[in-house]
Amino acid sequence: MDNTAIITQVGRDEELISPTQEKVSQSGLNVKKQRSRSFFSSFFCCFRDYNVESTNGSSNVQSPTVEENGSIAKSDQVQVLPSPGPPAKYLLPEMRVSDVGKKCVVIDLDETLVHSSFKPINNADFIVPVEIDGTVHQVYVLKRPHVDLFLQKMGQLFECVLFTASLAKYADPVADLLDRWGVFRARLFRESCVFHRGNYVKDLSRLGRDLSKVIIVDNSPASYIFHPENAVPVQSWFDDMSDTELYDLIPFFEGLSKEEDVYTVLQNLRDIAM
Repeated sequence: MDNTAIITQVGRDEELISPTQEKVSQSGLNVKKQRSRSFFSSFFCCFRDYNVESTNGSSNVQSPTVEENGSIAKSDQVQVLPSPGPPAKYLLPEMRVSDVGKKCVVIDLDETLVHSSFKPINNADFIVPVEIDGTVHQVYVLKRPHVDLFLQKMGQLFECVLFTASLAKYADPVADLLDRWGVFRARLFRESCVFHRGNYVKDLSRLGRDLSKVIIVDNSPASYIFHPENAVPVQSWFDDMSDTELYDLIPFFEGLSKEEDVYTVLQNLRDIAM
């Protein structure tokens, strides 16, 4: 098996890029970066009634607009496609008693929480051995800034599920090292995706949860093309250690956890992004 088939992610000048992915210009990156700043700063005002303490991190983020499945990260360009239909068996087990009443947050792995590479990285947080066709390869993993705090907060507020289009042989050991608090109630990998028009799509209707109480956090619009109305998009992350997006999202999710359903709030999110 080719190394490139193990991790489904954005490639940036390295061997992990897939044939369907394209490069973008630096000018496009600047436009996206400015849009992201104004987008989140505007949206946080929706939760002032909750008296949530706002975070003060800067938003000096350099992130590309090409995503995990090769799509461009603009919510207004996402076409809503019909889900293939409910499965005979849902992907998630019954909700734990401790999670009853909580919303379900589906969180992506690559370029959302971490960035991984088969090329050596001097400051890698983890080095994960992955066996491919009888040969063990080292995967170098960088954690996104503030990911520890983000996961702890999310675990307090929601039923959290890791859902990645990467293979379990890579993603499962990474999740073991990343999630030291047992935040993820379940882990879903590539085999749980729906392969649709060349992309691995995360079909939220197959989870077995009320969709009005499901949120997906992902850097790739192609991953949630069946349910863009449930998405909180994030910028793709590679190695910018000044990035604060996960930290900045915490007050937003603290407010969202108190909402009856997610659709009204996330519609406002999309309206602001347009």
